[in-house]
Amino acid sequence: MNNFWETSDIMIIRPKSLYVCTIPKGNLMKKKLLALSIALALAGTSGILHAEGKLKAGKNKAASCAGCHGEKGNSAMPMFPKLASQNITYLVRQLQAFKSDARNDPTMAPMAMGLSDQDMEDLAVYYNKQRITRNELPVLMVDEDEDEDEDEEEMEESSGETAIDPAQQVQDLITQGSDLYRNGDVEREVSACIACHGPYGEGNEPAGFPVLKSQHADYLIKTLTDFKTGARSDSPNNMMNLIAKKMSEEEIQAVSYYISMMKP
Repeated sequence: MNNFWETSDIMIIRPKSLYVCTIPKGNLMKKKLLALSIALALAGTSGILHAEGKLKAGKNKAASCAGCHGEKGNSAMPMFPKLASQNITYLVRQLQAFKSDARNDPTMAPMAMGLSDQDMEDLAVYYNKQRITRNELPVLMVDEDEDEDEDEEEMEESSGETAIDPAQQVQDLITQGSDLYRNGDVEREVSACIACHGPYGEGNEPAGFPVLKSQHADYLIKTLTDFKTGARSDSPNNMMNLIAKKMSEEEIQAVSYYISMMKP
């Protein structure tokens, strides 16, 4: 059998016939192939080294973010968002919004002010490569005044009816949230979340729609409430404001609970 570098046989098969075309050996062909192979190898290596450089730089720069967002972007406090696994486009866009004051936040604004475009990209690459963690099942929060009123009503009532289990209420809200996420609310004209954020909460990188899966429920509730009240208005074409305004407080809680329980 001829060596590949010495000769190359191309076989073209057609019905009722067989043609074999042989390309003669030659130094020019070998040099061209060798040069192409080296160029492709160097290009691939350069890309890998560039990505690794951003990842390392982002890790170093993220040290100042760890106090609120966790060492690897998984915050311990539910009011601070998890950044791990978030798409790069969205993270860069939010940092730019904080810096330009398009998104108002007294904590993030001064942090973003000193960041260059390269800093933002390095941070986004680093957090994008981190794995987001699972959440514990949400705990239904009851207002103390409402809780006292309910206790008084229970003492006055003698019907013997069993109170609704808070754990069951959470499960009911998650079920309600699942339906809202996938199908929306036709009567209230609330769009389905799945259209922009994907069936698994994976977001949409090219469009800059954020990853939602396994985000803290408390943070999601605050975010949707801010969009609803207008406290936050940095979404493209005010898309989220228009949607959140039509959502009830119960729907906001329900869909936030459901998203928080999505598998990472």
